[in-house]
Amino acid sequence: MNVRVLLPAGVLVVGAWITARAIRTARYSLRGKIALITGGSRGLGLVLARHICAQGGSVALIARDPDELARAKADLIQRGGVVLTVQCDLLDSGQIQAAVRQIIDRFGKIDILINNAGIIEVGPLEHMTREDFERAMRLHFWAPYELVSRTVPEMRTWGGGRIVNISSIGGKVAVPHLAPYSVSKFALTGFSDAIRAELAGDNIHVTTVAPGMMRTGSHVNAKFKGKHDIEFAWFSASAGAPLISMNADRAARKILAACRRGQPSLALTFAARGAILGNALLPNLTGYMMKLVNRFLPGAANEAGNESLPGSQLHRLIPEWLTRLLDRATVRNNEGRSD
Repeated sequence: MNVRVLLPAGVLVVGAWITARAIRTARYSLRGKIALITGGSRGLGLVLARHICAQGGSVALIARDPDELARAKADLIQRGGVVLTVQCDLLDSGQIQAAVRQIIDRFGKIDILINNAGIIEVGPLEHMTREDFERAMRLHFWAPYELVSRTVPEMRTWGGGRIVNISSIGGKVAVPHLAPYSVSKFALTGFSDAIRAELAGDNIHVTTVAPGMMRTGSHVNAKFKGKHDIEFAWFSASAGAPLISMNADRAARKILAACRRGQPSLALTFAARGAILGNALLPNLTGYMMKLVNRFLPGAANEAGNESLPGSQLHRLIPEWLTRLLDRATVRNNEGRSD
């Protein structure tokens, strides 16, 4: 066919697609919506809550730490937000059931469910135990499963809703020294993608988010095994690198825009999208590259490396200027105290 015909046609198709996205986004307003956010007391969850409140929505925050919840609530109320905080251990299905009921009793409904809560444990496979894998699976897969199971029947009675599952680049491409995290995030990605088509018929739109590195300040609350200080050093340096990590506010805006238009999938950061595409097209090359990356990571330690320690308790082996952006985010996003 003539290139002069194809080019305008392609421009029209792209233009129509962009216009349709804008219309879908504008049609679903956050004003008056009730959003349940797990892990909403700090980090990305808190940033998402700020944006929802700023757009006229109300938020219910679920987290374990009552002090963090109190600080998050004060932060949001000061900004004019309508907030309910619920102390809940997401590893306990009974507590999840009670939390959902408490939120519905208060607000009457849940329009948006954001499964954001997570734990990151960094270290060599030699130091990871079955309990580490089980804990990650319970928080990253079974807790979202329980929450979806509890909220979907309610959403059906209200005519629909939105579910946003915050997975990870680690749930698309397995990363060395993050085995329990990657395994559990793969499970969440599969669950999220699997339920999307079936729930769409009930006007419930599911968005699977695969972020790369984000500057939320959560490096101080991540857990580390093996050679603790060295593991903390490479992880925090990667999480704070401007070229491969994303500002938490920008990430939250993109996530909520995808939620509003019912977008099926969202990958955040150029590096994450490149890794996902590379793994899909060239899985063997990606496998070889991960082997190479692992050679530069710390090896196993002695028995002391079996202990899991938060980043806030470890020595910093890299200059402060390398983590300056992360440290600012730690203070800004209520990550300053480790549980």
